[in-house]
Amino acid sequence: MPDFLLELRSEEIPARMQAGARASLDKLFHEQMTAAGVSLGAVTVYSTPRRLALIARDLPLATAAVSEELKGPKVGAPPQALEGFLRKTGLTEDQLVERGGVLFAVTEKPGRATKDVLAEAIPAICRAFPWPKSMRWGAASISTESLRWVRPLSGIVAILGDEPVDCEVGGIRSGTATLGHRFHHPGAITIGGAADYVDKLRAAHVLVDHAEREGMVREQARAAAAKAGLTLVEDEGLVVENAGLTEWPVPLLGRFDEAYLEVPPETIQLTARTNQKYFICRDAQGQLANAFVCTANIAATDGGAAIVAGNRKVLAARLSDARFFWEQDRKTPLSVHAEKLARITFHEKLGTVADKVERVAKLARWLVESGVVVSSPERGGGPAQLVEGHPHDGAGASGTASAPPTVPLHRPADGPPPRAGEDASLADLAEQAARLCKADLVTEMVGEFPELQGLMGGYYARAEDLPDAVADAIRNHYKPVGQGDEVPTAPVTVAVALADKLDTLRSFFAIDEKPTGSKDPFALRRAALGIIRIVTENGLRLPLIQAATAAQAEPVEAHTPALAQELLAFFADRLKVQQKEAGVRHDLIDAVFALGGEDDLVRLLARVHALQAFVGTEDGANLLAGYKRAANILKKEEWQSAALSYTPEPEEKALIDALDSASPRADAALAAEDFAGAMAALATLRGPIDAFFDKVTVNDADPAKRAARLDLLEQFRAAVHKVADFSRIEG
Repeated sequence: MPDFLLELRSEEIPARMQAGARASLDKLFHEQMTAAGVSLGAVTVYSTPRRLALIARDLPLATAAVSEELKGPKVGAPPQALEGFLRKTGLTEDQLVERGGVLFAVTEKPGRATKDVLAEAIPAICRAFPWPKSMRWGAASISTESLRWVRPLSGIVAILGDEPVDCEVGGIRSGTATLGHRFHHPGAITIGGAADYVDKLRAAHVLVDHAEREGMVREQARAAAAKAGLTLVEDEGLVVENAGLTEWPVPLLGRFDEAYLEVPPETIQLTARTNQKYFICRDAQGQLANAFVCTANIAATDGGAAIVAGNRKVLAARLSDARFFWEQDRKTPLSVHAEKLARITFHEKLGTVADKVERVAKLARWLVESGVVVSSPERGGGPAQLVEGHPHDGAGASGTASAPPTVPLHRPADGPPPRAGEDASLADLAEQAARLCKADLVTEMVGEFPELQGLMGGYYARAEDLPDAVADAIRNHYKPVGQGDEVPTAPVTVAVALADKLDTLRSFFAIDEKPTGSKDPFALRRAALGIIRIVTENGLRLPLIQAATAAQAEPVEAHTPALAQELLAFFADRLKVQQKEAGVRHDLIDAVFALGGEDDLVRLLARVHALQAFVGTEDGANLLAGYKRAANILKKEEWQSAALSYTPEPEEKALIDALDSASPRADAALAAEDFAGAMAALATLRGPIDAFFDKVTVNDADPAKRAARLDLLEQFRAAVHKVADFSRIEG
């Protein structure tokens, strides 16, 4: 069975589009072959900047013959029905087949040569190709029906086995000739088939396998850095992009002026990466080195010296711009930059960015003064010593954790609140950081590189000798941005990061701009997940409902209780998503939230974890079964408490005694937030409730007995409800 080769050659395909193009070519080819009844073996798709290629293994020479039948009217049906069926099928009456008194039109479709199928499929694939951006070209482009491609299509190779597949797309006829490397092998290459395609192009300095090119970029860039005694800063996205820009990648190491190292390292890395697609390097001490690795698309005769020199000049111009922005921005204090935020609209219903900053500053102060975020009692000294690392809280310039000592950010649940003024300095620092946290949005550097917002604010704050805690908070107040991002731990940073995200959530909820389905234009889900991670990983005792209405500022209107509950429900949904990866059951989160009034995420999760451990035991499973049986009886009987009495039977008395003992112990455990102890107290009800259902008839003929037993079941249900709403638990 022969193999099939298809190559679609064009001008340069953008590197960012190549992975999607490979997937689209594979999908469209499978669709065409499946529709035509052609069975396929393995299909491999390649891409370079100048070509898309596909090799399909083990295609049949022809499709199988197909017999199709269409059911018609019954024998003896009205003539009009028969005539209509014959017109539809194009057959005569004597060509119909009768089976069981029903007429069928049977059509035999012979098999087709696979070459003919492919000749029709290739133009269909090209015309249906879903490029993110495409163009028309040449004289034919005056018609909207002309072929669209990412760049002008210049050649097609189509070979089945060793025979060419003849087809035409947009005036380009298929053949067996392609082109090699633009400089190393500019002439035409004749391809014999799928078997020699990869090797012939390799001989012409074209590596068609994108994975092979990625491996070369990755390993040779590391080797170039190591040869100079440096370490390459790994960047897999840059590896893929450089492989997508070259057909014969040759990584080369170059140097730039050391004077540019005075610019923040993240700026240098972003300039080199974004504008020039260069890797950067670190020295033996882990500091940024004045070196870069570029990827040439040619094996130069001078070893790449001229290429490196040209790239050095271009990078120097970019770094010169970055240094200019750095110097200019530092001439203006952040507080003056912050005044310009009043000119930037945050949202038409929420005012300017300055309005948001005002709300965040008030909320950050409230978080400290209310005791949610406090300084560490055992560290000694004032809040200025709360900073855990340099240049920012908990991470180096590369974003890797620097393992700071753990700082307790909250008081124990049973501890006293801070005295008035106890954390006044911390509150001042939090408010100061909040008022400056968005100031870098109007700087030249962030205007050029929006990705550096926050980070540059931290550098500018440190450059004007603001407290380290303030600089760190400005730098890290957007954290955590994603699931893998680190969570702030320094108190001032925590206060500002929480305030910023809380204000975003409550403000957009207040103007009814909530996420719907898959749409979340203001990233409110991400903000909620960030709050959850900050709160839970730092153990903060944050009352969410109170925080939703605290320290409110114009132009956002005061939140209603209904809106606060809506926010709480939104947090519940996000908590389910976040805890699912940790193996926590969503129904248990529902069971605790359903109790109402619980908006402390730390306490809620502690209760959920204890509940999950409990329902996983035999006692927990049986108690759940007993609860559901009791709840079903009470629901069916539409029970209401009645003031009747009688002498209980032994099993009733045992359950009454167990409730009298377990309920106070569960209450005490819950008050102390000993949720495992509360579950243990409830576990003592398992035996008595099982015996009650085994020996006692609830719906007794005696009205007094029936009412008393229903009342006892209600007491049992109420005792269990103190821990969680067991009706929400599955199983």
